[in-house]
Amino acid sequence: MTNREDEDGPDENPRCASGKARLYIEEELSAGASLTLGKDQSHYLVNVLRMGEGERVLLFNGRDGEWAARIAEAHKKNCVLEIETRTRTQEPLPDIWLLFAPVKRARLDFIAQKATEMGAAVIQPVITERTVVTRLKDERLQANAVEAAEQCGLVAVPEVREAERLSKILANWDEAAPGRLILFCDENEGPGATRAALERLAGEGKKGAPLAVLIGPEGGFSPAERDMLRKRSDTLAISLGPRIMRADTAAIAAMAVAGLMLGDW
Repeated sequence: MTNREDEDGPDENPRCASGKARLYIEEELSAGASLTLGKDQSHYLVNVLRMGEGERVLLFNGRDGEWAARIAEAHKKNCVLEIETRTRTQEPLPDIWLLFAPVKRARLDFIAQKATEMGAAVIQPVITERTVVTRLKDERLQANAVEAAEQCGLVAVPEVREAERLSKILANWDEAAPGRLILFCDENEGPGATRAALERLAGEGKKGAPLAVLIGPEGGFSPAERDMLRKRSDTLAISLGPRIMRADTAAIAAMAVAGLMLGDW
């Protein structure tokens, strides 16, 4: 990891949260500006972290990089911050999307958190023929993504999209995601082929290219869905090995493989 210095000054650990409080906000960030936090974030700083006036917080909004701010008024319901200097410039996320069949709530939280940590730019729930969980709370997924970004020193938060049926996503793929390859995790794919396929893609200059990882439900894709995916020219079937994984484990394993071979690892 190399140190960087932007126009506002050096940062010894540019991608490390350094144990400081970090908050994602919607407002614009600029030197000298002030902002008033809402009840939840004010409670977190003042009651949970026991922070007071004069202490510093790191802020990011996914657009303006990361900024240091000072607590000017430490109120429990409307804490006031004064923005001082930018500590990091904005950094894009790797262009990797995660498409996955929803699972039960606790494991859904896990997927959103870990996919964010691993650099997913888009988190897209996908309804397949064998998907059991079809009712989702998008705001909960988004909250988990924000929390993970705050804790892991990211300056961007992935876009969390509403759940859509796989058939509809694929029907609109050429228009919605032109040129984006789909890595389709197929439990019927033999072990050993994945590394060779991804190394071939990397050798063809696909490292850093637009990519989507598609994970099916715990019962696997239906034969019709598997046939539909294999017939497409923009999909590549990969295996995650001979062991049967839970859907949430498979999602993170696939993100790790994609990040290592084609992403920014």
